[in-house]
Amino acid sequence: MQRLQKLLARAGWGSRRACEEIITAGRVTVNGETVTRMGARAAEEDDIRVDGTRIKLFVGHVHLMLNKPPGYITTRVDPQGRATVMDLIPEELRMRVFPVGRLDLDTTGLLLLTDDGELSQRLIHPSHHVMKEYVVDVDGTPSEGKLHSMRHGLKLEDGFTQPCEVTLLDIGQGESRLRVIIGEGRNRQVRRMFEMLEHPVRRLKRVAMGPLRLGELTLGEARELSEAQLMALREAVNLPLADETPDD
Repeated sequence: MQRLQKLLARAGWGSRRACEEIITAGRVTVNGETVTRMGARAAEEDDIRVDGTRIKLFVGHVHLMLNKPPGYITTRVDPQGRATVMDLIPEELRMRVFPVGRLDLDTTGLLLLTDDGELSQRLIHPSHHVMKEYVVDVDGTPSEGKLHSMRHGLKLEDGFTQPCEVTLLDIGQGESRLRVIIGEGRNRQVRRMFEMLEHPVRRLKRVAMGPLRLGELTLGEARELSEAQLMALREAVNLPLADETPDD
């Protein structure tokens, strides 16, 4: 017997946190009975359904790295019918994997997609301090005083940001390029930080997530992680290298 949210995560329904929300919303049945209680357990052979559809437990996990182009929504399905990142991955995997975190519509770069709920949860949880690195093009050139403020935390509408790393890389015609490394995952955080400093973002690209780097992956291309990349990711969030995460 395993926790129900773990089985749902194994079936590709999202991180364990997302699966808990599915359960509490009353969308899950086990052998015909609706289950809403956290901590409920089920067996692999049970008839487990979400919204009436029986889940399929996969053997092993899939881990994909995508170089997201602009103009794609970071979600599995968009009610408005817009293009999503799922359109860029092999068709046979679209109902299995889910994005780890989000990138804005116009933000490009590294996006991880997986059906490994435990790894996903750890990568996005702030307690594991997984750093995200961005290359940012902004209007004008921020002063050293403004960069100092970014490094020590800015006050946004949802509170102070954590200290971050920011480096001025280049100055061009009316714009500048910077490298920003943050450990938080607030909505549109990098864009909001530069808006606060009155240097709106023109282009934003994520080039690294923890030990995982985008490298030479072509825009719009997705490929599976190498064994070395996966091991490095799991080590970064203190997850056992063998796929033997505890049930509790």
